[in-house]
Amino acid sequence: MKLRRTLCLAAAAAAFLSGPAFAQGANYPTKPIRLIVPYPPGGPLDIAARALAEQVRPTLGTIVVENKPGAGGNLGVDALAKSAPDGYTLGIGAVATHAINPWLFAKLPYDPIKDFAPITLIAQVPNVLVMSTDTAARLNINSLADLLAYMRKNPGKLNYASGGNGSGGHLAGELMKSMARVYAVHIPYAGAAPAQLSLLSGQTDFMFDNLASALPQIRAGKLKALAVTTTQRAESLRDVPTMAEAGGKELASFDVSTWFGVFAPAGTPAPIVAKLNEEFRKALVTPAMRERLAAMGTEPSPNTPEQFARFIAAELAKYRDVVKYSGAKVD
Repeated sequence: MKLRRTLCLAAAAAAFLSGPAFAQGANYPTKPIRLIVPYPPGGPLDIAARALAEQVRPTLGTIVVENKPGAGGNLGVDALAKSAPDGYTLGIGAVATHAINPWLFAKLPYDPIKDFAPITLIAQVPNVLVMSTDTAARLNINSLADLLAYMRKNPGKLNYASGGNGSGGHLAGELMKSMARVYAVHIPYAGAAPAQLSLLSGQTDFMFDNLASALPQIRAGKLKALAVTTTQRAESLRDVPTMAEAGGKELASFDVSTWFGVFAPAGTPAPIVAKLNEEFRKALVTPAMRERLAAMGTEPSPNTPEQFARFIAAELAKYRDVVKYSGAKVD
């Protein structure tokens, strides 16, 4: 009986080791991998994706980056969701595609949870609350506390720019308004670049800008940084407090970032997901990737597929109320 049981276990183990799932994980990859970036070429996510693809070339081989922008990132992410779950099509997903758009768009062609296998978070880029130095001096605003006090004394007198309805900058502003119980008029622009120009020219009063795009103007002395939106200070702006530090008890839990990570379609074999996670995590902490991400004002944030899945679920829940409060909708 013991011999028979031993033989059965040995046979089962042999079947597993020679089975499709194990073979896929052990031999994978055997051909180039496609990596879909759901945003235009040249942006921060595209730059990070291409740098990461280059870093894993020695272990994963050729990764061909394909830009597929449109519909706020939905077009490219939907293409990933509908790809074969064989490990040869991966994609970059972000806070917009997996936490904001599900509440912003009336109809979404994919499910942000069920249609994907999270692999690893790449990074969390802080937004930064900025004013032009001229506007800040004219209004005598030197801190977040000063800005909040001014808005409480002058409700509706200030306005803030963003890259569009439902953008990260818009929702960060709405979150601040709801938590601190202040009011400012939202002025959406067709992208973050024209929004920043409106701020620099004095047409708008403040803005939650992406740290990567705001940093050059902050260092040039044209923008005044009042606070970063993450729970930790940014390495590139160590003297600038967080919203939680500078905003009092009302903003103690304020936490907003532009995060992005690597995904595979749901149903991708677990051994392949595990191998991808291992290789991407090792690549993210190399000096080359640290340097590339530092230029964006952030550091690598690799994690496990399970940790990444929990993070996405928490972000999705957080933005439900924020989007509802903002009133932003895309039909």
